[in-house]
Amino acid sequence: MKRSKRKLSLTPLLFILPAIVPLIIFWIYPMGKSLYISFTDWDYVSPEYEFVGFSNYTDLLTDPGFYSVLVNTVVFSMGVVIPCVGGGLLLALLVSGNGKGMGIYRTLIFSPWVTPTVAVSIVWSWIYEPNVGLANWILTMLNLPALGWTSSSTWAMPAVIIVSIWKGVGWAMIFYLNALKKVPVSLYEAASLDGASKWRQFLHITIPFISPTTLFLIVITSIDALQAYDQIQVLTQGGPAGSTRTMLYFYYQTAFEQFNMGKATATAILLVVITAAFSLLQFIFSKRWVHYQ
Repeated sequence: MKRSKRKLSLTPLLFILPAIVPLIIFWIYPMGKSLYISFTDWDYVSPEYEFVGFSNYTDLLTDPGFYSVLVNTVVFSMGVVIPCVGGGLLLALLVSGNGKGMGIYRTLIFSPWVTPTVAVSIVWSWIYEPNVGLANWILTMLNLPALGWTSSSTWAMPAVIIVSIWKGVGWAMIFYLNALKKVPVSLYEAASLDGASKWRQFLHITIPFISPTTLFLIVITSIDALQAYDQIQVLTQGGPAGSTRTMLYFYYQTAFEQFNMGKATATAILLVVITAAFSLLQFIFSKRWVHYQ
């Protein structure tokens, strides 16, 4: 009797074991190892770890350069998230109909998302070329002054943000297209009979019904922006003068250029904490504006 109960209790464990083992190997163990390395002074080559306690965190939090990187990260994230989510909704409203050619427009707008970021960034680096690039050619045609783009500390961050928006806005559009289809048509009909304008219908019917999708897009796009690396590496390498160096790129430079894995891993841990805190705050404040059906 005891053996049968024991076998019965082990049965659920056997079913979830294929999921638990990869989780432990590829997520829990690396996270624990990274946390330990953040308390050490390790050069990525030596077999021994020198335990230094909270020294790496203290160095980061007392370094003015780290706060400059933090500001760049916030500016980049806000500059990407707001236009991507707002632009995705606008595009979804424009192409949500069943008119001729709408399917082609949706495909073209979404196509940058499925294109590798490195390939997208290389193409945009040609567009931003100061002398023969398409961007300055268009500005010249409009009688506007040419810009330095990625070679200018003033315009490098906007240049990288534009590339990130161009790549991500179509992804947000796809989610909004699906959300808009689920809004009951009967509500619009009732609102029209009551004399509500299209704008008021949008504010009081469309926005509340698609608010769960908006929350999802804000959280996921924010996480993706905080982890941006490829476009920065290809377009600016964190420059000029560190104007586009975000936390993840700072991690890369500290780890693989300066070979200070302890400080780099401490940066990664802080990035994880910031990401988790931001996501938690979004879910807390979402109770005020997100409406579930």
